[in-house]
Amino acid sequence: MSTVPPAEPTPAGHGVPPPQLVRSPLSDGEWHRLHPLTPLLRGGLFLIVVIGIIFANLRDRLLYIFLPWLAPGVGDEVVEWEQVGGDPIDFIIANNLYVLAGVAVLAVLIVLVTVFYTSWRFHTFRITDDDVEVRSGILFRTQRRAPLDRVQGVNLTRPMIARLLGMAKLEVVGAGTDANVKLEYLSTANAEAVRADILRLASGRRLAMAAGPAGAAAPRQSGRVAALSQTVGREITGLIEGPEAPVAERESVVHIPVGRLVASHVLSASTLGLLFAIVAIVIGVSQGVTWLLLGFVPAIIGFGAYWVRSIVRSLRYSIAPTPDGVRITFGLFTTITEIVPPGRVHAVEVTQGVFWRPAGWWTIRINRLTGRSAADSTTDQFTTVLPVGTAADVERVLRLLQPSLPDDERALIVQQGMFGPTDDDTFTNTPKRAWWIRPFSYRRNGFRLTEDVLLMRRGVVWRKLVVLPLARLQSFALHQGPLDRATRVTNVRAHVVTGPVSPFLAAVDRDAALALFDDVAHGAVRAAMADRTHRWAQDDMVPTPPPGAAGASPGASGRVGPAEAAVGPASEAYVPAAAAAVPPAARADAQAAASVPPPPAGYTIAPEPREDRA
Repeated sequence: MSTVPPAEPTPAGHGVPPPQLVRSPLSDGEWHRLHPLTPLLRGGLFLIVVIGIIFANLRDRLLYIFLPWLAPGVGDEVVEWEQVGGDPIDFIIANNLYVLAGVAVLAVLIVLVTVFYTSWRFHTFRITDDDVEVRSGILFRTQRRAPLDRVQGVNLTRPMIARLLGMAKLEVVGAGTDANVKLEYLSTANAEAVRADILRLASGRRLAMAAGPAGAAAPRQSGRVAALSQTVGREITGLIEGPEAPVAERESVVHIPVGRLVASHVLSASTLGLLFAIVAIVIGVSQGVTWLLLGFVPAIIGFGAYWVRSIVRSLRYSIAPTPDGVRITFGLFTTITEIVPPGRVHAVEVTQGVFWRPAGWWTIRINRLTGRSAADSTTDQFTTVLPVGTAADVERVLRLLQPSLPDDERALIVQQGMFGPTDDDTFTNTPKRAWWIRPFSYRRNGFRLTEDVLLMRRGVVWRKLVVLPLARLQSFALHQGPLDRATRVTNVRAHVVTGPVSPFLAAVDRDAALALFDDVAHGAVRAAMADRTHRWAQDDMVPTPPPGAAGASPGASGRVGPAEAAVGPASEAYVPAAAAAVPPAARADAQAAASVPPPPAGYTIAPEPREDRA
């Protein structure tokens, strides 16, 4: 029996995705072009605007030529303009330069069409097993790359004109500022298939396949021969197994009536400011102060435009679970569908304004990497996951954003975190001696630490509850000023990615804050060690070895068992006081058996056992 020699390793970024994981022919690792109508949407719209401006300037002349009976007095003016030759059109008519003008217009159109066509030819993309790459530019070439293991989400946008043409824009969200990779435009069917392929490759399935028992290295071909062989194999597989069944989109777990959406904008602090501006204008004009019109009227018009845009943008809102994350859809004319994979939510904030309290409405915002610049005004629409909803809606959305939370913890978040404090309050609140720092909210101002999340509750006029997953926490800090030191309180702040959620809490008891500092440090390391959400499909494909088998890892599946939940992964990341008596040698053996990478040399995060300050 002949053996095939192992293939040469493929350079990074040039690998062909496994054919079992891709469905679109555009995901074969080869370079492809965008939709042929892309120049029409990217540059052709500019021509339409220019033509509209020309027609607006030639309105009188067009009336005189095509509809003279609608404006009988325009004819004499047009004849006078043509005789004088005051503008380019009149100059051409007065000097009988029709042929030259037609040739010039035709030359300009040929140049523009050539530029658009060349730009489309040079704008290519490919999807490999490592990243998504886009090359563009004619004179100045640009190449952007989004590594699949850093993908924060995939957004599918369909502007109104693109929807009419059956096209969509795909945006791969990267982990950095201005790091997104855009594929604009693809057909809607191709865009949805490519998005599913990208999420499938980023989920860790290909890593699980490589680590499985059938992961023997097979000879890898390169170039078009490999693409052809994979395409043939995929089609033969399709003939045997039948066509892939369409993926049924799950129904949204939240439905927002239009009346509630409009009323939520009316019942806001900005509306109160608008009423104040209108009253000021009326009083000022009645007193002869006309300059108020110049200052307030443009602001009112801008506010009205923002108000309408916000309402239209939130229409057709839906949020539902998918195998690759949470799918959020919104927009009436321009529809945007984004999928936030598991583990990409760094902070959650549930907020209720004082004007919404009688109706019982709340809003939810999150901190996540959007891949956009800080100056991008559209970033906010990717961080608001619930524009307005009831407490039951909040609980359903939290179930999607934090699926690892037990049901009793989630119920506690709603009962005590949102509506608290209650009689059986489990939050650690601001001590009474520091009431003057938070005179209205000191009874509500507090925190609670669980196995998976840190809860921060504050505010009375605007109630806010911040949910921080410990696995996503970057750092934790304590701040204390001279007045805080005199009152024996401190301020705590958690550091996560930039976003609308501000995770801070003021006037926390000093001893409680010190204990929280240690517990958060231990819990964050323990949660990060056990977290597998960045490869949310890898563990589902790799069979978990039975306990005691060779190579079994206590945290490999990402699911913490009862014993592990009590003491954390078998490493030096977290040593509770109850386990402090374990000899160091035994802990080292447990660490080696757990297959957890040890911390760098000279670095330790296991503190000395401390007394319980509670």
